[in-house]
Formats: sequence, C-alpha cells, structure tokens
Amino acid sequence: MTRGGPAAAALAISLLLAGCSWLAPPPTPRGNHVDADQLKELVPGTSTRADVTALIGSPTARATFDDNTWLYISEMTQPRIGRTLGVLDQKVVVLTFNDQGVLKTVETRSQGDALPVTMVARTTPSPGTEASFFQQLFGNIGRFNAGGASSQASGLSAGGAPSPY
Repeated sequence: MTRGGPAAAALAISLLLAGCSWLAPPPTPRGNHVDADQLKELVPGTSTRADVTALIGSPTARATFDDNTWLYISEMTQPRIGRTLGVLDQKVVVLTFNDQGVLKTVETRSQGDALPVTMVARTTPSPGTEASFFQQLFGNIGRFNAGGASSQASGLSAGGAPSPY
C-alpha cells in the first residue's frame, strides 16, 4: 500500500459523508415574516393600524395585557432527529400603537434577545397519595370476601349478583 492510501481513503469517506447533507430537508419558514423593505414603509407617528394591516397583514399575536402592541413572529426551522423541529433563526417585529391607533414604535428582536425561562421544580401536593409501594400492593387483601358471611347476609351470592329466590 502506498503512503497516501489511508489519507486518500479518509478523504473519500469524509466527502461521501458530507454529501449526505443533500438528503436533509430544506429549512422551512414559519409564521409571519416581515421584510425590511416593508418595515421602512411604516412611519411612526403617521401610519395607522389600517395601514399596517394593508401592508404586512394581521399580526401573529397581540400582547396579553395590551391590545395596542402587535407581534409578528417568524422562524426558520429544520427537522432534526425524531422529527423535532430545530429553530435556525427567529425574528419578532413588535409594533406599538397609541390609543388613537397611530403607530408609535417599531422594534425588531432576534433569537439572541430571548430570555431563558426556568421551570419550577416543586410539585402540587395532593392528599391521599402518601401510600407506600407495599401499602398499595397489599392494601386490598381482606377487603373482598368471595364467599364470606357478610356477602351472604346481604342477599348477594359469591359473585356479587343477587341470589335467586
């Protein structure tokens, strides 16, 4: 074997594996994408809600406690392992209006502006679920009599059906 044989084989394998990216699905745009040219046409102080709706459409969402804040959310996603979507890029355009419906501010936020959210680790207590494993396993022993005196005294047969007359 020559000196360059293993190196050439490693190069060929790496090129073949790099070609597998052709099989990956292309990135997919999601949401309401707003172009920078469209944002330039919006003039704070003069544009109204009707102008904004005619130019870029209705918002993706409105702020929870402020109806004068409109959000246009867009993402570029790509499927990953297990059909989960990976976010490649995210953009949020925030438009705020005054009470008369005139545009006040235009802000653009990216994925880098997002704040991390931590999950609360505590659980909600629910009474009555403090039984241990063995209490759950052996808890029903002796509760039901298949042919005991208490079931026959009430007029029930062993299977729980009423006894014949």
